[in-house]
Amino acid sequence: MNTLFTPYEWGDLKLKNRVVMPPMCQYSVTNKDGIATDWHYLHYVSRAVGGAGLIIIEMTDVDPDGRISDFDLGIWSDDQIPALARIIDACHAYGAKVGIQIAHAGRKAQDAPVPVAPSAVPFDETFKTPKELTTDEVKAMVGKFREGVRRAVQAGVDVIEIHGAHGYLIHQFHSPLTNRRTDEYGQDLALFGKQVIAAAKSVMPSGMPLILRISAKEYVEGGYGLNESLEISEAYRKAGADIFHISAGGEGAIAAAGKPGTHEGYQLPLARAYKEQLKVPVIAVGRLDEPVLANAVIGNEDADLIAVGRGMLRNPHWTLEAAVKLNKHTDVPRQYKLGFPAPPNS
Repeated sequence: MNTLFTPYEWGDLKLKNRVVMPPMCQYSVTNKDGIATDWHYLHYVSRAVGGAGLIIIEMTDVDPDGRISDFDLGIWSDDQIPALARIIDACHAYGAKVGIQIAHAGRKAQDAPVPVAPSAVPFDETFKTPKELTTDEVKAMVGKFREGVRRAVQAGVDVIEIHGAHGYLIHQFHSPLTNRRTDEYGQDLALFGKQVIAAAKSVMPSGMPLILRISAKEYVEGGYGLNESLEISEAYRKAGADIFHISAGGEGAIAAAGKPGTHEGYQLPLARAYKEQLKVPVIAVGRLDEPVLANAVIGNEDADLIAVGRGMLRNPHWTLEAAVKLNKHTDVPRQYKLGFPAPPNS
């Protein structure tokens, strides 16, 4: 039986355990230039020291006006590669593999002078009305994603994650709530996402997996549900997505009346449905910070990998502490061994 500390492999990606640090925006770029800072270096490398198997660098945007804020990471310029490479190399030195989430915020780009989107529909009354992308501009945007992935590969990542969740640009294209186009990108809501995936794969090494983060439900009137997202994601799987990172929401308040609350493991049924129906590896996320619960998800085969977000924000050594609680072996840095009990025999 697999556990949280069983190694995991997909193609050339070889993880020492099933613990994933998911992308979490730090809003810590100092010069609005999209270049990672010492904060990012310390933030990510400390989680590698703390034992995480896979670290996914936060939402990193393919266009200056595609950021949630001007303080987000960017990957639209080769000038942004060296700082990312420094982080990735250091994480590798401490035994972690590294991915990066490539994205565009679309209509949720709060600091963009004029945000862009599939259709001119603002997120709410406090957001700017976005400009509807022309068909040619959509095709050019696919190229921006391709170049962002190329730069990430050049920086040394082990895996790419494409952000298709949480109400950002790819999500906006495949949602009937936000895509009201009449061109080819409105006739096939998954077309933009499929083209981004194909473009990404064209510049990735053949053995490197592509993760797609998806909101499996929108929880908002006029949005899609699980069955629709499974249909969309099957198209994404055929286009080249290898692993699915299962989240939800992004276009409404998830804890609103009559909708699921945010109790422990509240998104697990969604991950399980993807794993069972699409026959794909999945990363489960959503209040899985308790090691016993995270371990049970792996043991019960509800997911292949566990993303621990807020738990790792609180404790960079979450993975080492989880091994102690579960009585599982993991490598503790020699400098810290005095603070941990002797590893179990098995």
